[in-house]
Amino acid sequence: MPRMIEVIRQSALPSNVMQFAAKGALLVPPQEMIEILVHLAVHNKVFGEQARMTLAGWDEKSASEAAANPATPKEVLNYFIDPENLRPVLLPALVENCAVSESSLAALAKRATREQVEVLLSSARVSHLPVVLNVLVSNPNVRGNEAKRIQEEILSGGSGPAAENAEPAPPAPPQEHQVAASSGATPGQDGSEELTDEAINAFLAEHADEIGAEAEKPFQPIGGVHEEVAVEPGEQAERAKAAAAGAQSEGTHEDAATPHRTPMKKWILSADEQRGSALQKISKLDIKGRIQLAMKGNKEERSLLIRDGTKIVALAVLESPKLTDGEVEKFASQKNVLEAVLRQIPMKRRFMKMYPVVRNLTFNPRTPIDVSLGLMKNLLVQDLRHLSGNKEVSDTVRKLATKMFRQKLDVNKKS
Repeated sequence: MPRMIEVIRQSALPSNVMQFAAKGALLVPPQEMIEILVHLAVHNKVFGEQARMTLAGWDEKSASEAAANPATPKEVLNYFIDPENLRPVLLPALVENCAVSESSLAALAKRATREQVEVLLSSARVSHLPVVLNVLVSNPNVRGNEAKRIQEEILSGGSGPAAENAEPAPPAPPQEHQVAASSGATPGQDGSEELTDEAINAFLAEHADEIGAEAEKPFQPIGGVHEEVAVEPGEQAERAKAAAAGAQSEGTHEDAATPHRTPMKKWILSADEQRGSALQKISKLDIKGRIQLAMKGNKEERSLLIRDGTKIVALAVLESPKLTDGEVEKFASQKNVLEAVLRQIPMKRRFMKMYPVVRNLTFNPRTPIDVSLGLMKNLLVQDLRHLSGNKEVSDTVRKLATKMFRQKLDVNKKS
């Protein structure tokens, strides 16, 4: 009797059975089911979209086994390693699989994200593949010290690890990136930690190449400066008092507490107020100054700098020891931040312990689709239901949310 995949290739099954196949519901071994789904996703115009959705939410264990097995059909491995379909959890297994071609790895290395770069750098196999290393060294997400080690590796003929002493990138949720050594942060007066100058200098040195490339770029917030910056009620009251006091000292009889003198937008403050405003302060800083402020500044300054169009500045905000859980929850839901910020948040183990952060990221239409798909399995049933009806997110996310909602609902009913 022929294997089911052979029957499907011959289009010898009725449409209802093909629909079951696209949903991964055939009674065949998991590895054959994956092969069937990839075939449908690549070759079948009618059921291909459903098959892609099924693969995106496929069981991690069997998908990882297929990714690591050299006997897995080339079509399946090529599908998994394609940047459009790549699931982060599968990448370490795919990179080490000798059946995954060098050309596929080189194509990935050319456009790899920072997280993918770290996996490639930590790979023993990649360290012996000069073709891949030559492409990887030109990737803009490779840091200066890493590029130097890669070049040394290429010159040595690829005889050792390409990322010796580089940051590890395990397949599980990565360890939180450390800005400086353990002595780099000291307790502040308010009980929170404050970064020492040594820690900030270490961060600046680590990202020297990227900072040098963006050195002349001024503060340009994503979404423009005319978007409101949230102000806490207490802060607003304090500003009203300060404005009133300033007006009285100048001998003016204007009512300093009127709405136009206690604005929500920092760019319409009076001339005196503007001198001390966060926006004006940030606008006068170069890239190094903004990085230092992102790591040592206050909540209002962080709320502005997280929107900085210069990636390294925005990411520096996430390294601040003063950053609160509430701020991270807000950042995870913002649409006026770089995608790099939304990618970096899940890389922080501390942030991923907060359910609202996970939920906000998956509901944020600006979150990269591979990040959303990887986080959805952690959502509660009710949130999956809401996500399935959220028209702001992509069709892929919405359809997978619908599928996962129904699956969890069935499990809850059975239990």
